[in-house]
Amino acid sequence: MSSAILAAFGLVFDPYVLTVILLSAIFGLFVGAMPGLTATMATALLVPVTFFMSPVPALGAIVTATAMAIFAGDIPAAMLRMPGTPASAAYTDESYAMSRKGQLELNLGVNLVFSVLGGLIGVLVLILAAPSLAELAINFSSFEYFWLACLGLTCAIFISTGDPVKGFLSLFVGLAIGCIGIDPAAGYPRFTFGNVDLMSGINFIPTMIGVFAVSELMRGVMTVDQAGRPVQEKVGALFRGLGEVTRKYWTNFLRGSAVGTLIGALPGAGADIAAWVSYAMAKRFSKEPEKFGTGHIEGIVESTSANNSAIGGAWIPALVFGIPGDSITAIVIGVLYMKGMNPGPTVFLENPQLIYAVFIIFILANLLMLPLGYAAIRGARHLLAIPKNVLLPIILLFCVVGSFAMTNSPYGIVLMLIFGVVGWLMEENGIPVAPLILGLVLGELLEHSFMTSMIKSDGEFLVFFQRPIAGLLGALTLTTWGLMLWRGLRPARAAI
Repeated sequence: MSSAILAAFGLVFDPYVLTVILLSAIFGLFVGAMPGLTATMATALLVPVTFFMSPVPALGAIVTATAMAIFAGDIPAAMLRMPGTPASAAYTDESYAMSRKGQLELNLGVNLVFSVLGGLIGVLVLILAAPSLAELAINFSSFEYFWLACLGLTCAIFISTGDPVKGFLSLFVGLAIGCIGIDPAAGYPRFTFGNVDLMSGINFIPTMIGVFAVSELMRGVMTVDQAGRPVQEKVGALFRGLGEVTRKYWTNFLRGSAVGTLIGALPGAGADIAAWVSYAMAKRFSKEPEKFGTGHIEGIVESTSANNSAIGGAWIPALVFGIPGDSITAIVIGVLYMKGMNPGPTVFLENPQLIYAVFIIFILANLLMLPLGYAAIRGARHLLAIPKNVLLPIILLFCVVGSFAMTNSPYGIVLMLIFGVVGWLMEENGIPVAPLILGLVLGELLEHSFMTSMIKSDGEFLVFFQRPIAGLLGALTLTTWGLMLWRGLRPARAAI
């Protein structure tokens, strides 16, 4: 083992490999900071370049760009209320509200530092517990995924601010939108009205860009001639106040990192769901839940730790069993096969030095995030100095490019514009848009796992509780629903 580790250090600390990592980090920061350009897109754009690389620089480029892009999505979320990547969508409103209160520096400092720390926790778990966590993840069947999706949808009540009924309304709209397309069980088109584009369903990325970015652009257009700016222009001492935040919310950091790693290790989950679940947990267990939605740092600490730790977690099933943890590791598996590194248990025996090289690159990428992320934040402040009538069309251009790239057709742009109007109308009437996105993200997983489970069980509902992990998740979900219902009915009973 020691010889393999030494060989791995030699492979990574090669001038060529280090140059590739540095350039990939800059590329990932740029892609992640542009609304509409996702971490998955950054990875996909790097694949043609990796054709001409040996395995270590190829994997180094993907690992580094992914980590940087996930963090960089927090920058436009804080400054412009436009999440750069879906992993930042869960706490975009919280982050932007905090910036409008004049706490942009603390906000971005927390995002940067806890992204680094969360990423390192995810890597540590990847190194120490990859086989055991992968074994747990591989035991998840459609029954477990059904309860996991139900538990995830429960987050809607926690991430909503204000009237819970409006939060549920937004969630059900998202679930309804998710039904458009091909039925996962019968293969029959639903609600497509004969339109071929709708058969592919409602793409998540253009929808997210619409409800968050385009709706905000519409508000910006309406106030383009007004004096003042939404957030402060100066970004100074990013690390001032971080010590107090760390002392006060260290449990949130640890919980977010743990949840992110576990959810990342579940095939098909990824950083997006990890951020949503962690933000909801932060609000649920907070001593100050009434502050959420007003610019409270607690939820940001937990969720930004979760989405970065999920990156390392997603590599666990990918390396050990060849099962992608998310869309990024699905691309990675293809690159591994292309380089002759067939993922699976044997890769630890046949190419241990390459696996250790991946671990070292993960650590290096997260450490590199601190200085490069600091420079990116300081550079991004110049965005706020650009006049609105110049900045808004530029942002809209990036949104259009990102939406078109996800569908490779004008269909993505149409979706973006439609949901931009929908998001604007919802928020003008006090209906939160975050539950809509949550419903769209988890709706497909919920329906597919339910239909698959019903076919397996021949229509028997008790089978959902017969497997140990499924029974535990089912009991936890139903208990949570029961407690929520009891708390909701208690004021009504007291009034009678």
